[in-house]
Amino acid sequence: MDPEKLYPRTNDHETVYLKTVAEDPNIIVGDFTIYNDFVKDPRQFEKNNVLYHYPINHDKLVIGKFCSIACGAKFLFTSANHTQASLSTYPFPIFFEEWGLDVRDITTAWDNKGDIIIGNDVWIGYEAVILSGVTIGDGAIIGTRAVVTKDVPPYTIVGGVPAQPIRKRFSDDMISALLEIKWWDWPEERIRTHIPGIQARRIDRLQPFCEQE
Repeated sequence: MDPEKLYPRTNDHETVYLKTVAEDPNIIVGDFTIYNDFVKDPRQFEKNNVLYHYPINHDKLVIGKFCSIACGAKFLFTSANHTQASLSTYPFPIFFEEWGLDVRDITTAWDNKGDIIIGNDVWIGYEAVILSGVTIGDGAIIGTRAVVTKDVPPYTIVGGVPAQPIRKRFSDDMISALLEIKWWDWPEERIRTHIPGIQARRIDRLQPFCEQE
């Protein structure tokens, strides 16, 4: 296994390890997170999927390990949020030359909502939209074409516009145990050994191993 290689599957050029194509220092991606795009080149993720992400704002997109991001998912950053602190939503400060304004005030054209933080083992469905300032917890699932406007708790499935909770994936006890185990932080060989237990939903096979450590 090599999370630094570009394509995780032989002859599949629609799926990439996202970490290998993220060049912007304000886009931080964990190991083994994949992005699939059957419409456009997945190597163009930063251009096509991370929108309104301008360096002047210093906001970050942070994506954890082992996430699965489907084709067309979008991450909309601060500059998409025309300010509501003004009498007008028109972005006068952007056109400072036209209106004789101070270029140093350009960021007052929008409301800064902050970073987008995606946890580990998160599945983001086809053409879902994540707005700036949102944190998505570990193990969450974002439904197809959902528009996520607020934080999503760990291991929660959300869908709709705006996205609303549908259900939890597991019991509260199992969710707590998974968040304690943090299998995604294990060494690769340990994960390989325990894939059968993960796939079988046998958390009991993982807990004793962790306790021994």
